[in-house]
Amino acid sequence: MSVTIYHNPRCSKSRETLALLQNNNVEPSIVEYLKTPLSHEQITTLVSQLGFDSVRKLMRTKEDAYKALNLKDENSEQALTDAMVQNPKLIERPIVVNNNKAAIGRPPENVLSVL
Repeated sequence: MSVTIYHNPRCSKSRETLALLQNNNVEPSIVEYLKTPLSHEQITTLVSQLGFDSVRKLMRTKEDAYKALNLKDENSEQALTDAMVQNPKLIERPIVVNNNKAAIGRPPENVLSVL
């Protein structure tokens, strides 16, 4: 099993999700996406793995950057993806990927569905 967590160690839900994985004997690869921003391709792949029909569903819409960039009125998937590449704080967290499936750890137990 090859599990990856897109992780922000400052986020309590992200820390809880990592602990849940470890308590289930899963040692995931940890990607601190604020230090290592995701590419367009990685974001597009995650959207597909999550089963989302829009990249917006992967966005943290309450972030200051979301409001500052006026993304509420943006309809271009490319522009929304660009915003997440340039502002990784906009990406919902944590995301756990196992093979071709992904889940967002809100609540942390959600990720158990992909193990």
